[in-house]
Amino acid sequence: MEYATSAHSCCCGCGEEVVAPFTPTDWKMTFDGETISLRPSIGNWTLKCRSHYVIDRGKVIEAGPWSDEQVEAERRRDRVAKARFYGQSPKIEPSQPALPKAKPGFWRRLWSRISGKPY
Repeated sequence: MEYATSAHSCCCGCGEEVVAPFTPTDWKMTFDGETISLRPSIGNWTLKCRSHYVIDRGKVIEAGPWSDEQVEAERRRDRVAKARFYGQSPKIEPSQPALPKAKPGFWRRLWSRISGKPY
């Protein structure tokens, strides 16, 4: 806690060191008296493994992989959040293509078919 940073070996087993700073715009650690949780997820996009996971009450929960577009969108969101928090105006960046929309779930598709309304 002295350095407000977490350092751990990547949970995929590749052996890389992962550093997560504790700041109002980065990660938060909670200790329930027995276990530790880190939020939000850890996305190791700059490592060869590109692992993505959450540490919840001392357990590693694998999260799904992200596309390069999703990673870049999160990096933009993070830059904007930092700029707002620290009282700076975010730099305007060229617009990026929108992330592909997720396919609607089974029930939404079924309802659309039954009702004749588009999802």
